Amino acid sequence: MNRPTIVAGNWKMNTDLAQATQLTKEIIRLSTKTPTRIILAPPGCFIPLVSDLTADLSYISLGAQNVHQLEQGAYTGEIAAPMLKSLGVSYVIVGHSERRKYFNEDDALILAKTQMALKHDLQVIYCCGEELSDRQNNHHQERVHQQLSDSLLHLNKSEIKHIIIAYEPVWAIGTGKTASPQQAQNMHAFIRSVIRDTFGPEPAQSIPILYGGSVKPSNAAELFNQPDIDGGLIGGASLDPQSFVAIHNTLSHLT
Repeated sequence: MNRPTIVAGNWKMNTDLAQATQLTKEIIRLSTKTPTRIILAPPGCFIPLVSDLTADLSYISLGAQNVHQLEQGAYTGEIAAPMLKSLGVSYVIVGHSERRKYFNEDDALILAKTQMALKHDLQVIYCCGEELSDRQNNHHQERVHQQLSDSLLHLNKSEIKHIIIAYEPVWAIGTGKTASPQQAQNMHAFIRSVIRDTFGPEPAQSIPILYGGSVKPSNAAELFNQPDIDGGLIGGASLDPQSFVAIHNTLSHLT
């Protein structure tokens, strides 16, 4: 089964207005339309800017880095799914390790955010991954299985079809360390098997699973060549338009 291939850029808390404008324009200038989708997830305040700049480009979609679990209310500083939808957002990142670590988001909250996003027709990029200690103690599959069990596995078969999973080993995020292609492939295959056990073979084969963790042009090909890796959730390299587009082009050529 041919699954969608995706390169998603998570800009995190980076760029000012001028930098976000220049970064978006450079990505547009350097990229071309291919079957591999580009998703840009800028800081929330720059979503309208990126939306306007990419509005006529069918191969670039808009993502958000976070969403609140409720539709509205007295929650100063938060942004709700209906708001994101009204800005042209199509994808939402949920469960990123930095949200788990710095904002104490647990699997129950991540599930609630996921369900709220799906309710408003936003596709979810759901992040999961183990700490270095889990990997060293050979508990990495157990940790990821627990994350999935407490969140995604509570969805129904209709909902799971709108999920993109991003495997991000926490020890490889922003560290320069990268899981080996075989380590990444093994975990992607494991995640797919967990989805298969709960939802059946069709969802397991159709859901894209992205790798996130210090992906760069020099290692993209060997990662994306693995049979269960369908693209990348790119952090640092997404702030360099040439590197980001090079990663996208690598995946496009392999598709």
